[in-house]
Amino acid sequence: MSRDLAVEIRQNPSLDYTALPPQRGSTPPDLVTREPLDLVVALRRHQTDRLHITAFRPDERSPRTRLHRAQLEITETAVLRAAARLRSVWRDLLVRHQFTDADGMSDGTFPFADAADLTPISALSRRLTEELAEEGRDLLDSLLDGNSLELRSFRSFLTDTLAGDLPLRVSFDSDVYLPWPMLAVEPAGCEKDVWNTFLGHRHQVEQTGSSYQMVQGPGVAHALPVASLNTDSTLETVARAPEVRKLLEERSHLTVHTESATFLDALSGAVFDEDVMYFWCHGHFVENGSASPHLAVRLSDDRQIDAELVRRRRRRFRGLYDARFRPFVLLNACHSGQAAAAPELDHLGKALIDLGADGVLGPQIEIPQVFATEYAYAFLDLYLAGGSTAGEISQALVRRFAREFHNPLALTYSLHCGIDSRVELAS
Repeated sequence: MSRDLAVEIRQNPSLDYTALPPQRGSTPPDLVTREPLDLVVALRRHQTDRLHITAFRPDERSPRTRLHRAQLEITETAVLRAAARLRSVWRDLLVRHQFTDADGMSDGTFPFADAADLTPISALSRRLTEELAEEGRDLLDSLLDGNSLELRSFRSFLTDTLAGDLPLRVSFDSDVYLPWPMLAVEPAGCEKDVWNTFLGHRHQVEQTGSSYQMVQGPGVAHALPVASLNTDSTLETVARAPEVRKLLEERSHLTVHTESATFLDALSGAVFDEDVMYFWCHGHFVENGSASPHLAVRLSDDRQIDAELVRRRRRRFRGLYDARFRPFVLLNACHSGQAAAAPELDHLGKALIDLGADGVLGPQIEIPQVFATEYAYAFLDLYLAGGSTAGEISQALVRRFAREFHNPLALTYSLHCGIDSRVELAS
């Protein structure tokens, strides 16, 4: 004899599959249609210290038998060491560059750190930029170096694609975090523009490779973006920092945090409904008893805000449909675009992405404060308008600073996810 079973429904596991997105004009930020990528490159750890690479163009037929792929001959350790060297070269050639007198003594000035507009020293800037392009090409060549038929075929496909005439939207989905915008190619044909050899100038570039984003309920499009300024009060009057704050005050609903306690309290709520999180503070590496220190940022107090701390504040909300955390994060602090020095260590940008952030943008190296404020003002001015994506803006700023200011430092700002991120304003 059949009978009905008693069923108690505690959740709605199919909620995300039964709700249709609204029309384009009223689409909340997390349901905005994403444009297709032009190239995806996946760099994966394979066995101990070995790397495997795959690449494909979503709109093209792959080879008959499989995707473009190869086992790399260079080790992961060697790649990470080469990437660290590239960052150091950028730091030493630009940020710490000093003029010297006839006796070789420093005159105490740092021309690349003291001004964002390098027009008065454009010849020097171009010469150093050419050196940096050679360094970037060398790292890409070293990554793909090898004599196997498989690797030679892959290298030909990838370099030809990256050096082609068309600008692309490129996602480097990778376990190994490299300064991709600072890498460079040998342009095809007779092109002589040194700036356009850099990947970050030629293409929109993002680094992915984090865990799948947790399920979140739909957000609300605001008439004005909701933003926060998380800052060290000692930096509030540096260079264009006051103008950046005024821009945020006029173009967003702004909350200012100068102490870690208020920032962490805001982060600890289930609904964190900010469109933009802007950090203007110091970034530094913290000794942790291992051979590889980890990155932290600090506001006006001494509390170290690192990956584990932000994870701990929001870990209990993972998987909760009613929770929300989808800001775009501009981490304008030294080294904040850089991954952890060792694979087993987490880093701040990745932690924010794993918790749900739509994207994180930050510099790969220590960045001069004058340039950092100039870049922040330019980026936020465009991003808060709501029309352009972070990928479009970051590439446009690389080109603008090269064209108008003869300054390559915008290439050091790299996107962790976020190529499609943009503010969706209520109509």
